[in-house]
Amino acid sequence: MNKLIIDACPLCGSTHLRPFLTCRDFYASGEPFELFRCDDCSFTFTRGFPVEAEIGKYYETPDYISHSDTKKGAMNFIYHLVRRYMLAKKARLVSREAHLRVGKILDIGTGTGYFANAMQMRGWEVEAIEKNAAARAFAQEHFALKVKSEDALSTFGAGTFDVITLWHVMEHLEHLNETWERFSELLTEKGVLIIAVPNCASYDAERYGEHWAAYDVPRHLWHFTPATMQQWGAKNGFILAARHPMPFDAFYVSMLSEKYLGNSFSFIRGMIAGTVAWFNTQAKKERSSSMIYVFRKKKE
Repeated sequence: MNKLIIDACPLCGSTHLRPFLTCRDFYASGEPFELFRCDDCSFTFTRGFPVEAEIGKYYETPDYISHSDTKKGAMNFIYHLVRRYMLAKKARLVSREAHLRVGKILDIGTGTGYFANAMQMRGWEVEAIEKNAAARAFAQEHFALKVKSEDALSTFGAGTFDVITLWHVMEHLEHLNETWERFSELLTEKGVLIIAVPNCASYDAERYGEHWAAYDVPRHLWHFTPATMQQWGAKNGFILAARHPMPFDAFYVSMLSEKYLGNSFSFIRGMIAGTVAWFNTQAKKERSSSMIYVFRKKKE
């Protein structure tokens, strides 16, 4: 297997890197992967992840929920209930932050198409991109969405979109710097970039350490905090306009983390841990399990 060994921080370019954690792929292969952290900017990443052409097998499981749409098991059932609520909340967030009732939106990593469909139903002109062929087929069959493959990102013209969204997608993208540069090109001058990612500075990340489910190696290549997300935006000509916690994520992530620890009653223990995490983030929103970041382009 060909692995990408990173010797310089993708965010700041520093070579002052140190091992941070060794995590296991609990989802598919059982293999260990190392996380490294930059001493200069604190950006954390998976070092030695499979290259883009070979990482596909780590997604090839019927239980990978963003691709399979499975409802089997209590955790997946809850995931779908929460998603239904969050779809409406995300749609309202997009309109509020873009100051538009309708517009043109690009959803990158659309999965099985639920969010893209929600925006389409609200009158938005939607373009959607998804790497996984089975997920694209699901979106076509269930929502009549013509989801494009990842190659389509290079085909859109400059200033095409009012909004670009990535819901738990940024952590999967190998070509991180190039993708950020493309965001700036594709958005209108008043365009909005909305990114949701797990927060490795969260309460539950500290609680579970190497068993924290949202490290999800090797599928998650990059591990963000509020501070490093702001740095990524600034590096690429964006201003961080708003941050929003995703409190429900702590419940799902905690349940999976308890399962990875091999604990009995992982569902109940995860619910308890998720509740503690929720209370923890009421005082410190930056400790939320996942965060939504809203970026605007810097004015020339």
